[in-house]
Amino acid sequence: MFDSAGAYDRFMGRYSAPLAGQFADFAGIGSGQRVLDVGCGPGALTGELVRRLGLASVAAVDPSEAFVVAVRDRYPGVEVEVASAEALPFDDGSFDTVAAQLVVHFMKDPVRGLGEMRRVTRTGGVVAACVWDHAGGLGPLALFWQAVRSMDPASPDESELPGTRKGHLAELFEESGMIDIADGALTVTVTHPRFEDWWTPFTLGVGPAGAHVAALDPQRRDELRERCRRLLPAPPFTLTATAWTALGRA
Repeated sequence: MFDSAGAYDRFMGRYSAPLAGQFADFAGIGSGQRVLDVGCGPGALTGELVRRLGLASVAAVDPSEAFVVAVRDRYPGVEVEVASAEALPFDDGSFDTVAAQLVVHFMKDPVRGLGEMRRVTRTGGVVAACVWDHAGGLGPLALFWQAVRSMDPASPDESELPGTRKGHLAELFEESGMIDIADGALTVTVTHPRFEDWWTPFTLGVGPAGAHVAALDPQRRDELRERCRRLLPAPPFTLTATAWTALGRA
C-alpha cells in the first residue's frame, strides 16, 4: 500500500506537504534542536524540518525501503533508516523532539510506537503526532469514503483506525507514559483544478483508499468515480482537511 514515493506524493502529498509547516509550529520545532521524523514517508515533514534546522539536525525512519531511498535522495545528509515506530534504532534521549505526521493510525501497536518515541526523546523533550480526522468526516478522504458507502454501506473505511477520532491521540499519549499532554487540530486547504486531478491519485493503489479502488472491477470503479464527481463542486474546487494533533513531554 505504501511502496511508491511518487504515487504517495500525488495521492497524499498534496495535503501532507501544506500540513507539515503547521505541524512543525504546533510541535515548537526551531533552530538548535535535533529532531526525528517517525514514519517519514517520502519526506513531507522531513523537508520542513530540513528547512528549519539543516540537514545535520534531522533524522528520519520509515518501514518502507522505497520511502527511505526517496528521502535519502531528496535530502542527502539526513540520517534515514528503515525502521518501524515500534523499534526505533536510536539510544535513549537522542532527540529534543520526535514527531510523527499522519503515522499513528498505521502503527501496528500505537502505544508501543509512541512509547518508543518517548524513549528516544530527552527528558523534558517533546513528542508530537497528528492524524487525519477520518472518524469525524473532516479528513481529506471523507468524500471518497462517503461515495464508497453509498455503494456498499458495509464497506470498511479508515474511521476506526487509532487516533482518527477527537481526543484519541491524547489518550494514546497518556497510555504510552507521556506527561503534560495537549491536543488540538490543524486544517489545510487544497485547490484541485480538475476532477481528474483529484480522482486519478485514488487509482494508484496508495493506502486503504487506493486498495479499495484497485479491488473493484472496471464497471464498479467507473460507478464510484461518477458518484464522487457528483458529490464534488464544479472544478476548480477547494477542499479542506483537518488533522487531530497531540503533544506530550518525555
